[in-house]
Amino acid sequence: MDTITHGIAGALIGKALCSGDDMLPPKPIGRARIVTWVLMLGAIFPDSDVLRDIFSRDDLLMITWHRSLTHSLLLLPIFSLLLAALTQWVARKFRWDAPPFATLTVLYGAGILSHILLDLVTTFGTMVWSPLAWSRPAWDLIFIVDFTLTGILLIPQLLAWVHRDPKQAKLRAILTWLFFVLATFSVAALGKTVGAPISLNAISITILTLTVLFLVPVFRKRGSQIPLASWNRAGLAASCIYIALAAFAHHKALERVRKFAEFQGVRVESLGALPLPPSLWNWDGLIRTQRGVYELRMDLSQPSGIPDRGGAATVSQTPFTYRYFPDAPSNSLIQQARQLPEVQKVFWFDRFPVTQFHKEGSESVVEILDLRFPAVRPDRPAAFTYRVRFDSAGNVISQGWARK
Repeated sequence: MDTITHGIAGALIGKALCSGDDMLPPKPIGRARIVTWVLMLGAIFPDSDVLRDIFSRDDLLMITWHRSLTHSLLLLPIFSLLLAALTQWVARKFRWDAPPFATLTVLYGAGILSHILLDLVTTFGTMVWSPLAWSRPAWDLIFIVDFTLTGILLIPQLLAWVHRDPKQAKLRAILTWLFFVLATFSVAALGKTVGAPISLNAISITILTLTVLFLVPVFRKRGSQIPLASWNRAGLAASCIYIALAAFAHHKALERVRKFAEFQGVRVESLGALPLPPSLWNWDGLIRTQRGVYELRMDLSQPSGIPDRGGAATVSQTPFTYRYFPDAPSNSLIQQARQLPEVQKVFWFDRFPVTQFHKEGSESVVEILDLRFPAVRPDRPAAFTYRVRFDSAGNVISQGWARK
């Protein structure tokens, strides 16, 4: 999950469950405001591990270091204690009315835990048991950047802000509505660019929903009658429902992937159903076999089209489509590339790796890509594609992530 969404989630938890207050000035910094800031900072803190990239030239830190120690459930109490001690020291220095040390520790722990859980529901993998174990569990429920979930987490907080001051409510509501309408069209344009188009019906429904939430209550003078905490609690409940729906959709998508593997009669090494933008209906089924990876794109709003094994239907007679990505036939250069320490780290990270081999003039190129991360643009390699170049004598002349 992106860091911004983590921070928004932490602030929402503070306001919905921990009597947190709005973080914006001109109010003085009181205990209720500190509660919200602590939850938000705790929810952001685990991503501080990316700061190490500034002082390192190791391109592999993103897969070997990110989402490790700072995302560990085992180390969560230690980080919570340290952050609580730092916050208490700052509060004393500036004479803020901060919660007691024990309360701060619990709040930071809740914020960090929210980050870990929201990272677990994505496909990237999170080393929650480090440093005892360096595996990367991933629940594959939510795409790494999910604008719908971000909106569900943010909108209730802005609704509470809109209705906090009845005199400014109309102006705030109109400005916020305009912001989200523009954001909707921006996200739709981005989705079209990366091959995840959003339908006109979805855009219309989104704008209608924004109108009902922001404009109708304020012009009918009903929004101020709703307690501010209720907006935030409704948002937290809606986000939990959204993740629960994603879990249900993932279960259905995984059933289709297993059915497809059974129909194909392949020997499965690993399989998964991964979310694809822009909606909960879209999933990417992946099956790793001994010699390659099957990919099955799915729209859960449509019938699967996959017949039972032994049924009368054949692949050509069914509406479902799939692609097969075979590994390149093994050769001495591929074997040599696999022995490189960096490539071994890449294979440790990859869940659905495919090895490719081709020639570029006198050079030979070995590429390892993970189909969890599809290519966004046809003129660029997929994210986390690792490339090793050999000269005509079989010597490594370069290696690293493929940029173009």
